[in-house]
Amino acid sequence: MANITIAGGGIGGLATALSLSGQGHHITVLERQEEFSELGAGIQLAPNAFHTLDQLGIGAQLRAQAVLIDELRFMDGLTGEHVASMPLTGSYRSRFGNPYAVVHRGDLYQALLDACTAAEPIELLAGQAVTGYEQQDDTVTAITGSGGRFTGEALIGADGIRSAVRGQLVGDGRPRICGHTIYRSVIPMEEVPEDLRWNCVTLWAGPKWHFVHYPIGGGRYLNLAATRDDNAGEEVTGVPVASFHVLAQFPGLSATAKRLLDLGTDWRTWVLCDRDPVPVWTDGRVALLGDAAHPMLQYAAQGACQALEDAVVLGRMLGCEPDVIPRRLEKYNAERRDRTAKAQLVSREMGTRLYHPAGPHAEARNEMLASLTAGDLHDKVAWLHGARVA
Repeated sequence: MANITIAGGGIGGLATALSLSGQGHHITVLERQEEFSELGAGIQLAPNAFHTLDQLGIGAQLRAQAVLIDELRFMDGLTGEHVASMPLTGSYRSRFGNPYAVVHRGDLYQALLDACTAAEPIELLAGQAVTGYEQQDDTVTAITGSGGRFTGEALIGADGIRSAVRGQLVGDGRPRICGHTIYRSVIPMEEVPEDLRWNCVTLWAGPKWHFVHYPIGGGRYLNLAATRDDNAGEEVTGVPVASFHVLAQFPGLSATAKRLLDLGTDWRTWVLCDRDPVPVWTDGRVALLGDAAHPMLQYAAQGACQALEDAVVLGRMLGCEPDVIPRRLEKYNAERRDRTAKAQLVSREMGTRLYHPAGPHAEARNEMLASLTAGDLHDKVAWLHGARVA
């Protein structure tokens, strides 16, 4: 079988390594950081993610670590009114074949890392930042910033939204700054009043802002994420910020939501970025995956889910001899591009039309959501949550 190099040791890169190693390929994962680790807090996993995790052999482990959520709850952030809820038990699980869950990002990452470490065909190399590639007729060489050269029959760029592999392949410059700033905090659940310990993902929507919270870490922690549409124009990644500054960004927050936001400590902030969809992710023996291919805003909670889908589809496509790899990469690109492009654009639309309207537009949104039955809501997410890619 083939020797395949993966640029990037994040969730998408490790999932791809597992998927490809299962086809008998030898995999080398090159990670730019000095160790394999993942930053971040909570992550939402819809049923389509669990379908892929089962294919990768770690679905049962993640279900045991996750919090299986009862509902997605939408609240008016100013009035405190309950607007609508999407039930996630009963008919939802029957229809889509798996639960909707939330986990700590580190738990998902560690499960992938442990599985890769245990797989003999996978070699994990840290401190190797891929800066570009060179292609020959039947091989491709990944080049690192330290002068390393890693040659194989394919190179998968899973090196994130600022991917160097994408920079050479697509050449579309820096990511698009969307003008939204997010503040994140994780607190022990024991610090949360019992009447606020809800087994749901709750979103409070206000004028040009929204606030989301849900349990993670098997219910041991509460994940807080508050976002403001503030026209931010510069990239910010994980910068510490004082609590008083965060609280000042969400004026008019209703009493219950404010109680929850007040609990946050050790806040960090990011300015959100994405990219426009592109139709071509391949160049001969090189292909992009996950955020390198289709980075999206978090509003549809599908970034990691779509990267996991990519990994499983790529594994299915590359169960083949090395000489047909370029054609199979093109087929992978063709199968994935429309679905991921739709997820990118829907995520943008949710962040403006659903989460941040004000005045009459917010009232109209509330009326629309309140008019939908549970079945209606399930129908709207079926194209995302119900997909089985393998």
